[in-house]
Amino acid sequence: MTTPACGHADPAAAVTPGADGCQDSLATGGRWEHLRRCATCGHVGCSDRSPNRHATAHFARTGHPVIQSFEPGEDWWWCYVDEVAFELPGAPSYAHS
Repeated sequence: MTTPACGHADPAAAVTPGADGCQDSLATGGRWEHLRRCATCGHVGCSDRSPNRHATAHFARTGHPVIQSFEPGEDWWWCYVDEVAFELPGAPSYAHS
């Protein structure tokens, strides 16, 4: 992965995660595998490997284009619009505990 190949990422944005788990799954009692943090609003959703794919559903509902992995030790980002994975050196890193 490299620096962004899209213009949707803001490396200066520091948006606090909305929860320590998938917000939608926590509300419904569902389960998840991997977590993603919305770089626009901080919504925490589950990955497409999870049954309900809440991170992608959040993008479809809001149009917020960029997510960041919310997993410990992972610093990659994804742009839904440009379908590209990338890293943002120096950007804030977040992970659930």
